[in-house]
Amino acid sequence: MSGLPFSLSNPPEHCAPLPQAADCVVIGGGIIGITAALYLARKGQRVVVLEKGRVGAEQSGRNWGWIRTQGRDLAEIPIALEARGLWRALDRECGGRLGVAAVGVSYLADDPSEMGRYAAWLEDARGHEGLDSRLVDRAGLAGIVPGLKGDWVGALHTPGDMVGEPWVAVPEIARLAASEGVAIREDCAVRCLDLARGQVAGVMTEAGRIAAPRVVLAGGAWSALFLRNHGAWLPQLSVRSTVAATGPCPEAFAGAAIDGRVALRRRADGGYSLAPATMSEFFIGPDAFRAFRAFLPVLRQGGFPVSFRGLARKGYPDGWRTPRRWRPDEETPFERMRILDPAPEPGRVRRAHAAFRERCPGAGDPPVSAAWAGMIDTMPDVVPVVDHCAELPGLVVATGMCGHGFGIGPGFGRIVADLVTGDDPGHDMHRFRWGRFSDGSPIRPGPDL
Repeated sequence: MSGLPFSLSNPPEHCAPLPQAADCVVIGGGIIGITAALYLARKGQRVVVLEKGRVGAEQSGRNWGWIRTQGRDLAEIPIALEARGLWRALDRECGGRLGVAAVGVSYLADDPSEMGRYAAWLEDARGHEGLDSRLVDRAGLAGIVPGLKGDWVGALHTPGDMVGEPWVAVPEIARLAASEGVAIREDCAVRCLDLARGQVAGVMTEAGRIAAPRVVLAGGAWSALFLRNHGAWLPQLSVRSTVAATGPCPEAFAGAAIDGRVALRRRADGGYSLAPATMSEFFIGPDAFRAFRAFLPVLRQGGFPVSFRGLARKGYPDGWRTPRRWRPDEETPFERMRILDPAPEPGRVRRAHAAFRERCPGAGDPPVSAAWAGMIDTMPDVVPVVDHCAELPGLVVATGMCGHGFGIGPGFGRIVADLVTGDDPGHDMHRFRWGRFSDGSPIRPGPDL
């Protein structure tokens, strides 16, 4: 089953000619890369976005479509709140085509211990101005999740949290960026950085060199592999997440919610997106052994539960035969796999669909019309890295979004633009620093929600 519009059989939409020079080159056409480029252009920068496949074709277009503040790491909350406002502005600028709507997000608690975790997070998060999360007891559930059926004890609910349409929104924002002067080129992989005296001087692409004093790496699941070729180590791994979709059906519930069995969201096309609530899948590659010690704290906490699915597949970023080193004149793993398109896991689709039918009986029992999967780039503390790369001056890295990237994307995109130009990003970025896995700091996993 498939349902996403991204395919290499479709001709690339963005074919901007490569300039000889730019102020900044952005590697990756996902939500972070595209919004960073847009905000850089609005700061008067000459920007080029280079995407090896298609804009939004990997995890940025394959996620649940949630734009949420609730349940986030405390350091992310102010950025997530800013992102909500940026999403509203982008939707206006794109003529309302992004599918953005404030429908509320609800974490439904199956037992008192889960409710206790939600209460503890809310107590820690209360000091953030603008955060509208609240606890709801059993009696109040009908008011926040009408149309859903389950034996929950309560919920964590954030009425201001939103949804959007990922595979629609990212390409639309790219069109907006192109209209404002950003040069976007699809089917063009960046093979490596061009370095002069240890500093970034540009990029070497499969189509030639572009001179640029600043480069942004927003490569999602591919970021660690790109860095590895330059001798920079980042303990980033990827997990597979399966999503399913129903066709159009009666609206039994208009929002977004998750419990211990299923996550669901009403889509703008009249169907529902569904996902198994727990246990992403992990394929073991060489980097898993290198990063194992760093990931131990979060594995012990259980904050990012995974099931192991054997060896990493051929061509995956951490595949056993995926090259870790190459020259600028050699074909790279990025060219061999233009779009990382993992197959969905059929059992998870069936279980999510069965749970949806129980939870949302008023939807009329629609069949699954499509299913897909994406690779989520994750870090040992389940918190992104957004910072200058100390080993490669001139490079800004924005990766490891840990499944949060779509919703928080415009916020980090705006911050990346400030990091590139040397302006104050307006947020405390210490939690997201590049060196936190090598400077002796203890690894502190984010919330177990």
